[in-house]
Amino acid sequence: MKIHEYQAKELFIEYGINVPASKLCEKKEDIKTILSNFTFPCVIKAQVHSGARGKAGGVKLAKDYDSAVKIADSILGMELKSKQAGVKKVNKILIENAVNIKSEIYLSFTFDRANECIAFIISNQGGMEIEEVAKNSPDLILTQLIKNNGFEPEMLIEKLGFNSDINKQICDIAKKLYKLTLEKDALLVEINPLVITKSNEVIAIDAKINFDDNALFRHEEILTLKDEKEENPLELEAQKNGLNYIKLNGTIGCMVNGAGLAMATMDVIRLAGKEAANFLAVGGGASSEKIEKAFKLLISDKNLEAVFINIFGGILRCDFLAEGVKNAIQNLNINCPVIVRMEGTNKDIGSKILNNSGLKFTVVNDLNEAIEVIRKI
Repeated sequence: MKIHEYQAKELFIEYGINVPASKLCEKKEDIKTILSNFTFPCVIKAQVHSGARGKAGGVKLAKDYDSAVKIADSILGMELKSKQAGVKKVNKILIENAVNIKSEIYLSFTFDRANECIAFIISNQGGMEIEEVAKNSPDLILTQLIKNNGFEPEMLIEKLGFNSDINKQICDIAKKLYKLTLEKDALLVEINPLVITKSNEVIAIDAKINFDDNALFRHEEILTLKDEKEENPLELEAQKNGLNYIKLNGTIGCMVNGAGLAMATMDVIRLAGKEAANFLAVGGGASSEKIEKAFKLLISDKNLEAVFINIFGGILRCDFLAEGVKNAIQNLNINCPVIVRMEGTNKDIGSKILNNSGLKFTVVNDLNEAIEVIRKI
């Protein structure tokens, strides 16, 4: 689960991390009142779940009151376009005191799956071009894997080349962020940039935190921070119905029962020269009603050319699947081609239900046949 920058900074404050004074604004009529309490310059920041906000025009410096009003009015309500998140409407802005920046640092904690531990990552080349630094000068990105011997960032931080007072401040922030990462079950805690001011203060002027969805049951206070307006509406609807759904960019909708089978099904679609429109696993115990809800999600994708259902009937019997699919097509008036491949429990009964339904299904016997059918769409 992702949260906004302003919410992440509230957590930073809770853990004793220095951030600039700021105020959230959600209504255009409040802009002038809020700005009247600021000194200038200040920074206006779009609050959306997206990286590269600055490059997309969502973060701007205002030198005086009049320019701040104009900038805030232009950002609040704008459609921000970025490579990471596509198009997002800006429903909130953060107005924040500007700081005199001398140096920028990148600092983060993330889970390293290959090494099964948290990784501490830091660089003295923080800022908007950190991706280019990682690509062209990877030696400037320093990493420490945190294993059973605990977290001791001092030696790594000394390599950044700052004086002892700055190093001490960075170490203090790093240790507090590590504590936050552990206590809140965060998958990513990132500051880019963490800045050194001309008065030698170390301040987090940005904040990003992503949480482990599977651990949210332990953190009701974190779950309340979820902004449903930032979620993909199809994925949000899937969550409410107990379905695992992720929107993708292809045109062939797929429905399976199991994550491994979903990955294999997406490979099959690609072998047919197409791309999957989604990842959708209905689970082993799905009822015919749940199948119908899943189908409704699939066809709400306007880019859909066809639906490929690939089910291995174990706990989810093929006859249950067939009834659910038949009801969905009857009730939802589906016109796109539907290809069904079933194996396992009650396969013959399921095939008979589909073939005798009077509806236009293409029931295939194996994946090779499915590939040929999809290729012709």
